[in-house]
Amino acid sequence: MHRNAMTVPATLRIDFVSDVACPWCAVGLASLQQALARLGDEVHADIHLQPFELNPQMPRDGEDAGEHIMRKYGIGEAQLDANRKALRERAAMVGVTINTGNGSRVWNTFDAHRVLHWAELQDQGKALALKQALLRAYFTHNENVADHAVLERIARETGLDGEQARRVLESGDYADEVRAQEHRFQQAGIHSVPAIIVNNTWLISGGQPPEVFENALREIAAKTATA
Repeated sequence: MHRNAMTVPATLRIDFVSDVACPWCAVGLASLQQALARLGDEVHADIHLQPFELNPQMPRDGEDAGEHIMRKYGIGEAQLDANRKALRERAAMVGVTINTGNGSRVWNTFDAHRVLHWAELQDQGKALALKQALLRAYFTHNENVADHAVLERIARETGLDGEQARRVLESGDYADEVRAQEHRFQQAGIHSVPAIIVNNTWLISGGQPPEVFENALREIAAKTATA
């Protein structure tokens, strides 16, 4: 009996708090998924995507990414280039391609979060695929994820109802729900992303390597089994 009990996967609720405009969120999501693949049958992950806006006041027409980052963090062009190079290398290690550079823009992501909220109500698996596609659109293809046509197209490409996505975007649906979730996690002390909250108790911060997520989730799974 003991051997069979050990084979039952631990079900872990994972709230992945992130922004589409956050490159470390793209790294963190890829790392988390690789960790879960390594854990295999040890863990069943119930992943919920939660909204966070790095730049909630960003205008719809966006801003030059380099200028924005240098002003926000008080760095010069040399440091910007060095940071971008380090990020590209870290991202490549988990299969994420980041092509942002000169000419890239930072976009407002609120409507992307509204579509993600709607998608999760339809199908969690498709919502996760949509999240991945939006991150690729932003960081690999330099697309404008504030553009409703882009959001509708990506929703279609991930198997969601494009017409329904368009109606959500045009109507302003789920704005209150997204704001409420953003406020909830800010009130809980989340001020930087990605933030990975497991079973509403444990916090793993940042775009960690897969082995960090793997070890942390295995330890949490063991604690839930003995609780």
